[in-house]
Amino acid sequence: MASLRIHEIYRSIQGESSFAGWPCVFVRTAGCDIRCSYCDETQAFSGGERVTVEEVLARIRPWDTRLVEVTGGEPLLQRAVPELVRRLLDEGYEVLIETGGHHDISVLDPRAHVILDVKTPGSGVQDRNDLENLRRLGEGDEVKFVLCDRADYEWSRALVRAHRLDSRFPVHFSPVHAGLDPGELVKWLLEDGLRVRLNLQLHKYIWGADARGV
Repeated sequence: MASLRIHEIYRSIQGESSFAGWPCVFVRTAGCDIRCSYCDETQAFSGGERVTVEEVLARIRPWDTRLVEVTGGEPLLQRAVPELVRRLLDEGYEVLIETGGHHDISVLDPRAHVILDVKTPGSGVQDRNDLENLRRLGEGDEVKFVLCDRADYEWSRALVRAHRLDSRFPVHFSPVHAGLDPGELVKWLLEDGLRVRLNLQLHKYIWGADARGV
């Protein structure tokens, strides 16, 4: 029976992307094969509980919340994630998968929404990007860039323009929390007229940067 390593399953509000503010169940997988400089989920690097796909579904159903995000860690390290995503979709859930983008997203059911987190130079793992994923994105998918500084902004701006991402998908620029000043990022966005959305992590403003299970 298919299983995956799970760090936690909880219900909160969606803090990021175009779905920000909606009630959402989070399935956080354990394990990650990259180490971003700004990572805020280091507790999910290892460990976790081995859970079958059916057991994950059984934990989600009682909440009667129809939006589910599969995240990590890096969810695409788990071989059973595509099956979990398909089962959720078949039961009528709307499904988001937030992935670092260094694994092939074509394994996922196209009915799901991929949130592709493209790694900027400031992340320290820019070389792990699989930029072919930008071609694999489909309708309903989104792209996110986490920015540490002006250099990250300029790099991301160039990539958005080169691939015309802002005319194809919702694109989010997210300042590192307590790092890059959101006001400064807004100023740059307005000066350049980029068609991208400022992405703030709502959960950190509501419960604080160190809160877990929210």
